[in-house]
Amino acid sequence: MIVLASASAARRAMLERAGVSFAIDVAAIDEQSVKDSFKAETGNPARAAEALAALKAIRVSARHPGALVVGADQMLDCDATWYDKPANPAEARAQLMSLRGRNYRLTSAVVVVRDGQTLWHHTEAAHLTMRRFSDAFLDDYLTQAGEAVLGSVGAYQLEGLGAQLMMQVTGDHFTILGLPLLPLLDFLRENGELIP
Repeated sequence: MIVLASASAARRAMLERAGVSFAIDVAAIDEQSVKDSFKAETGNPARAAEALAALKAIRVSARHPGALVVGADQMLDCDATWYDKPANPAEARAQLMSLRGRNYRLTSAVVVVRDGQTLWHHTEAAHLTMRRFSDAFLDDYLTQAGEAVLGSVGAYQLEGLGAQLMMQVTGDHFTILGLPLLPLLDFLRENGELIP
């Protein structure tokens, strides 16, 4: 049995489209305190993503003995500033304005846990450059995208209208969406959860 310890619609959709059978059980954790701690101690967003992914999976594994529990998290950092999902449209607008014309990094981590023990983990980064879009484009984008901008770090979804915000993207598509899917599928095949 596979359990996804994430509320992310994008992660759920990736696994479903890849033909993986799984249940969903979301861990209630204080993500902000973990991020704050890692930022103060290490300044390393990749370590924060790994810790959050592991914490989610470990918490959920206690409720699913014997199951493979998949935890994942993603961090966006630009010049030492870490971004979170915006809480409202005004925050989304501010995030997009601050990223306009800039290069930044998206780091996605995935961890698989069974009975509280980490069996496997993988972390991958992608680099993106947001184009210098006009204020008129931003207004139109926010109107068309609506509440969807609140569901992703950076206030965009690359798989949709958010692609128009970008000038350059380097890295794995699935990593950008929040889950290094291909390495995870390899792990699941090697552990008998998928047909080799």
